[in-house]
Amino acid sequence: MKTPLCKKLGIDAPIFAFSHCRDVVVEASKSGAFGVLGAVGFTPDQLKTQLDWIDQHIGDKPYGVDVVMPQKDAWADEADLDALQKKLKSMIPPEAIAFAKKILADAGVPELPEDAVHEGDYLIRSTAATAREHVRLALERPNVRLIANALGAPPPDVTKMIKDSGRLLAGLCGSADQARSHAAAGVDIIIAQGTEGGGHTGEIGSMVLWPEVIEAVSPIPVLAAGGVGTGAQIAAALMLGAQGVWTGSLWLTSIESDLTEEQRELLLAASSRDTVRSRSLTGKPCRMLKNDWTNAWEAPGAPATLPLPLQDMVAAEATSRAKAYPARARAVTINPVGQIVGKMNQIERTRDIVYRLIEEYFEATERFAPLSRYESDEEV
Repeated sequence: MKTPLCKKLGIDAPIFAFSHCRDVVVEASKSGAFGVLGAVGFTPDQLKTQLDWIDQHIGDKPYGVDVVMPQKDAWADEADLDALQKKLKSMIPPEAIAFAKKILADAGVPELPEDAVHEGDYLIRSTAATAREHVRLALERPNVRLIANALGAPPPDVTKMIKDSGRLLAGLCGSADQARSHAAAGVDIIIAQGTEGGGHTGEIGSMVLWPEVIEAVSPIPVLAAGGVGTGAQIAAALMLGAQGVWTGSLWLTSIESDLTEEQRELLLAASSRDTVRSRSLTGKPCRMLKNDWTNAWEAPGAPATLPLPLQDMVAAEATSRAKAYPARARAVTINPVGQIVGKMNQIERTRDIVYRLIEEYFEATERFAPLSRYESDEEV
């Protein structure tokens, strides 16, 4: 099962486990996979705390950090996060905020206490200013062997900084053209994510996208992403020429996941048809469970969603209030997840998910082995 990328990173299995939960990252890496912490949901100070904890618990195992850094950012010259926060907030139309509040009120989700602030008041996601701090913090950690950027190649100076540090740089893409662009910009690993995946995703299905990207950027290693949740899918990805798989949704229903019990229940009950690509979270197409929140933004008369990161700041009140009142927010809880959710029907330990994927992989390769040998009619 080991690919050249496994040997380069010092891991046992080419399974990259992306998660916003530090416990999942640690358990995945300690189980022979490669944990990747999603940094976009943390302020720099919060990320430092998360990385400190990972370093204290992961031993000598490697891990990665995923950031969200636009190659071109209209606010790239603003390094003061507080000033940028105020500037962006002033650009949000009041009707967008009022509409979000109405959705929550109609669902019966209480307001936050007067002394509480929601994430949109202190966290600026998906901007170069925040992501540069995330990269800087990640590069201080010896065990961090990989920096991934959800938007492909970072700006040239950041790309150089990452590569000069001896780390590998990975970039996500949703088309062969994007993959070629990322490769030309110096990305070491291309993550080809099909439309089935959770979170930000394009329109091309994985089985079409993966071989297109692999052919387009060879010999640069490619990780297959989008709807991966079984060992047989890992075997298929490697047969197509990928050097591993990038998985995300799969870990949401792990024991170590930090989702609320209500979120877990919603995911366990969902089928593969229960997701939708919606701009209602960040302004970019993001696959999530469809519910009253996503439906409201698609309804006639709804305001247009805003560009990133403004829509993210609008939706932040919904995510914060759902965390505070999970039982009251079931109908509007924002749950990014891929179509593999239909197979996420039990709670498992992260390490058991890794071991199951490996076992299923070998079962799949054993099924294929007889088909790869020539047999005469008499032998058949």
